[in-house]
Amino acid sequence: MSKQIIHTANAPQAIGTYSQAVKVGSTVYLSGQIGLDPQSMELQDGIEAQIHQVFKNLSAVAQASGGSLADVAKINIFLTDLSHFALVNTIMANYFSQPYPARAAVGVASLPRGALVEADGVIELAE
Repeated sequence: MSKQIIHTANAPQAIGTYSQAVKVGSTVYLSGQIGLDPQSMELQDGIEAQIHQVFKNLSAVAQASGGSLADVAKINIFLTDLSHFALVNTIMANYFSQPYPARAAVGVASLPRGALVEADGVIELAE
């Protein structure tokens, strides 16, 4: 199978050697998104704003791939402070509906640019 690189100006430009997403067949691998505003490339201020921006960024890349957050099969969330886990759950409910995707939430020591949260995921598109 060939792979297709997914790119959109509606999500932050890659800040390293990676693509926003890669589509292989009907599967889309979403790269990690932090709470960067795609226009200014500045990190949103505070955990709540960063969580919202992460999901907005993932949504923009999902749409560029021909899907949406409703097509996410698996999401991984990385937090520098696991005490924000409940807030992630609350905000995530604004972007996802049942049946929810499979998910992992992991505490990490640090994230790029001093971000407080990052998420990546896998989408399975209808063929």
